[in-house]
Amino acid sequence: MAFSINTNVGAMAALQTLNATNKNLSTTSSRINTGLNVASTKDDSAKFTIAQTLRSDVGGLSAVTSSLQNAKSVTDVAVAGAEQISDLLNQMKTKAYEASDAGISQESRDMINQDFNSLRDQVNTIIKGSEFNGINLLDSSFSGTTTVAALQSLEVSDTLSVANQAMDTDVFASLTTDGIKDQGDAATMVGTIEGLITDVNGKLSTLGAASRKIDGQLNFTSKLTDVIESGIGNLVDADLAKESAKLTALQTQQQLGLQALSIANQAPQTILSLFR
Repeated sequence: MAFSINTNVGAMAALQTLNATNKNLSTTSSRINTGLNVASTKDDSAKFTIAQTLRSDVGGLSAVTSSLQNAKSVTDVAVAGAEQISDLLNQMKTKAYEASDAGISQESRDMINQDFNSLRDQVNTIIKGSEFNGINLLDSSFSGTTTVAALQSLEVSDTLSVANQAMDTDVFASLTTDGIKDQGDAATMVGTIEGLITDVNGKLSTLGAASRKIDGQLNFTSKLTDVIESGIGNLVDADLAKESAKLTALQTQQQLGLQALSIANQAPQTILSLFR
């Protein structure tokens, strides 16, 4: 190789190698800092675009989960209210049986009727109070929302709905204000309450099935989210063990490159020895 003070080929080669090493070192450091092998479309356009689409799906599934959780809470409140009403009807049936006994005095029957009407008022209170987030599935006359609908997938038209059970008209309205003031009313009320208990049990079954369906959809949505997030990781996450080992190698290469460049830069000075 000719000696020249104008062109230092060795220094240029060493500089190119050092620049390449520094670039690789910067890339590896970024991967370690972010934990991502593909952090930008500049890294890999295809993988980045796919990952962004999947991230959008994860965001949509988060909205689906929130919608289902709200529907679950609304339905569970209605279930709790309906179960309490079922318990109250059983107590009212017992009171009606007691009042239908011809062997008790009217004074005793009046006291039983007082308890019966108190239980009836509780039924109404529970119907009106079974509300969550402005939605009541037991009271068809509720001033807010009387049904609940929830997203159950990324298809916005695919919804899960729970109808209002109208216990204000189907149950409470069937319990007359006269109650069980005499033996005949009490005997009639036994049959009425037996029918109401059957009706409430049917409504409880409907609400319970809806709650189980929501639980199932929530479980599926959670698993689907996990699978998608795992897929995103497979596309863009960095192998930190591999990158750590690579970082050590690149740091060594950088030090050697600096030394090589330093040696190459000293080469032109040897020309001076020719003139001594």
